[in-house]
Amino acid sequence: MTETTEPLYRGYIDCLNTRDWARLGAFIDRDVDYNGTRIGLEGYRAMLERDVAAIPDLRFVIALLVCDARKVAARLVFDVTPTGLLFDLPVNGRRVRFTENVFYEVEAGKIRRVWSLIDTDAIAAQL
Repeated sequence: MTETTEPLYRGYIDCLNTRDWARLGAFIDRDVDYNGTRIGLEGYRAMLERDVAAIPDLRFVIALLVCDARKVAARLVFDVTPTGLLFDLPVNGRRVRFTENVFYEVEAGKIRRVWSLIDTDAIAAQL
């Protein structure tokens, strides 16, 4: 049987959806890179906390998931009501739906690198 990162990733998504920030370090490496920049675990947590503050009903829903021993590719779907600006777009309490394509690299059992692409055109089209 081939080792897979799927249990790690599903645990990570559960951590995000339950806002269990104290547990984030079980899934994210302390030196994590995000879109090519090292932000570290604290920077990653701060980013997620800002996202939740701007989008109180934020929920990460996995639409597509591909995993192997060191990599994860996911398509996440969001159906949310941001309170103000979202990716510099004036959403201001309107409900929007969009997707994120995100890729992860795992080292020593934790997510070490994250590359994220959010479909901001889909958000703009709904405004």
